[in-house]
Amino acid sequence: MAETSASRPASTILLLRDGAKDLEVFMMVRHHQIEFNSGALVFPGGSVDAGDQDIVRRPDLYSGGESLSESDRGFRIAAIRETFEESGILLARVKDSGAPVDAKRAGELADKHRLALNEHKISFLSILADNGLQLALDTLVPYAHWITPEGMPKRFDTWFFLAAAPSDQLGAHDGRESTDSIWVSPREAVEGGESGRFKLPFPTTRNLIRLAKQPSVAAALDHAKGMSIITVMPVMTKTDTGRQLRIPREAGYDGEVFEVGALG
Repeated sequence: MAETSASRPASTILLLRDGAKDLEVFMMVRHHQIEFNSGALVFPGGSVDAGDQDIVRRPDLYSGGESLSESDRGFRIAAIRETFEESGILLARVKDSGAPVDAKRAGELADKHRLALNEHKISFLSILADNGLQLALDTLVPYAHWITPEGMPKRFDTWFFLAAAPSDQLGAHDGRESTDSIWVSPREAVEGGESGRFKLPFPTTRNLIRLAKQPSVAAALDHAKGMSIITVMPVMTKTDTGRQLRIPREAGYDGEVFEVGALG
C-alpha cells in the first residue's frame, strides 16, 4: 500500500460577481509546468505558509476575525494572500477609515509588489503594514472543506470560501503559476469540463455544480452562510473503466459515488 503523506493546509476563494445573465466566478488556468493540477482551470488559492501565521499574530493587520480561531484566521489570510498573488484582487480595508480598498489602489499595489511577493522578495505582512491595510477576513464565507484522498503523493487540507469580488477589481492572471484567467458562469465552466474545453479537478467540478444553483452573488452568500460544512475526503477505488470516488452524501454534492475515469 502506498505510504500516505500528510495533508498540507490550503485555502481557495471562489470570487463572485453578477454577470449579464448569470452569476460568474473568477477562474485561472494553471501553468502546464506546475507540479500540481497543471493545465487545470481552478480557483485562486494555495498553501497556508509561515508568513500567514506571522500575520495571524498581528491582529492590527486584519479585521472581522475576532470570533475565529487562530487556525481559521490562518486559512482566511492565506486565501486572501494567494488570491492577491494570483489575480491582483485584494480583499482588504484601509485601516484608518475602514473603507474597502478600491480598484485603483489594489491595482497600484499589485503593480508595485505582486512580482516581488511571488518571488518571496517581500512579505505580505510588510505590504499590509507599510500601506496601512487590514485584511477583510469577514468578507469570506466558508463553502466547503476537502481533504485529498489517502494514498495520493500530494495531499491538501483545503478550505473553500465564497467572496463577492470588490467592485471594479477585475483580476488578471500572473503569467507564472497561471497562464489565463476568465470570469465564467459555473454552468459554462462545468459544460466546458464535460466537452473537454476545460480540465477541471473533481472538487472544482462538484463545487461549480453546487454554485450553479444560485442565481446571484447575494443568493450564493446567503446559502453558504446557512450551510453546515461537512468535511469531504474522497475514498478512491479502481474500477474497470478508471477510478471511482465516494464522498459523504450529506456534504451536499448531489450524490455519493462518482465515476471519474482515469486519473492522470
